[in-house]
Amino acid sequence: MKKIQLASPPSSVDHPDTHPALARRVTSYDVALAAGVSQSAVSRCFKPGASVSKDTRNRVMKAAASLDYIPNAAARSLITRRSNMVAVIMTNMANLYYPEALSALSLQLARQGKRVLLFSLEREADVGRILPDIWQYQVDGVIAAASLSNEQVAEFARRQVPLVVLNRATRGQPVNSIACDQQDSSRMLLNRLVAAGHRQFGIIDGPADSQLSIERRQIAISLLSELGLPPAVLVHGRYDYSSGAAGLREIVKQLGKVPDAIVCGNDVMAIGCLDCARHELHIDVPGELSVAGFDAVEPSNWLSYNLTTLRQPIQKMSQAAADLLCHVIDSRDPAPERRIFGAQFIEGATARLLPPPVAALAA
Repeated sequence: MKKIQLASPPSSVDHPDTHPALARRVTSYDVALAAGVSQSAVSRCFKPGASVSKDTRNRVMKAAASLDYIPNAAARSLITRRSNMVAVIMTNMANLYYPEALSALSLQLARQGKRVLLFSLEREADVGRILPDIWQYQVDGVIAAASLSNEQVAEFARRQVPLVVLNRATRGQPVNSIACDQQDSSRMLLNRLVAAGHRQFGIIDGPADSQLSIERRQIAISLLSELGLPPAVLVHGRYDYSSGAAGLREIVKQLGKVPDAIVCGNDVMAIGCLDCARHELHIDVPGELSVAGFDAVEPSNWLSYNLTTLRQPIQKMSQAAADLLCHVIDSRDPAPERRIFGAQFIEGATARLLPPPVAALAA
């Protein structure tokens, strides 16, 4: 007779009802019982900025540690009707060249008890594709370092999602915004170059769908016209190193000579232009050609470049955007606010410049 070995019944360790991974989660109610306080007191202890006595906080934290309690963000959001998440919309280029912006946003929002949900775009024109995802996550608010249409801004208002636009023109739209004064910055740069005798300009522009690039280009073209100078030779770049070099080659080809100065839409293109001028075309910079950028990213300060550029206060602007958004979330103030920051001119060593005016030195 064949002997059949029966399997032993499952132990309590293997039983699904008692498996540690499936055991009941510790709740704030458990912590309240252990600490001898109310459940609302436990909630206040884990809410940034909430008012709670030192003794209560110590008791709650001691009980929470003994029970290995972790607050449930999803459950809290159901009670408060807030996700404590803020969506940040940036292009891949902005994220690559302005890491301090994302870092400053994250730190400032974390101080307000909020976390960043990053939506990265290949192109600014793609912003419409990610908006349905933003609605799905039910974020408390949005900081957009990308251009939005009037219809898209109106959709934020319809859904009552607080919005702050960072360093983008808003075309008169009623929206909260933090921006650098592009008009004043461009005028500062061009006036210094023109005063030093530059007459024929080339412009290496950013991507065609970048609102910031469009704004800077239009300002430069308008200012050169006001000064009675020949139209600048304009070529489009991609905000990257290689398009700076390609832009210089194209400008020289169109002019049939080296221009007096080239103004680039950002520092990375200016560095590409500078390297191409010095090492490929053997152009004397700044003796024969002046090169200027925009943004004062870290490599622009390296001794091998020492670029003439304009520094935007990216960190201060990012902190202001986070503060403004949190204010709007808390107050639901419908009146839009626009804050403008000025840029700092960095002389560098890549442009022929006269000494600044006496008034500027005194300032």
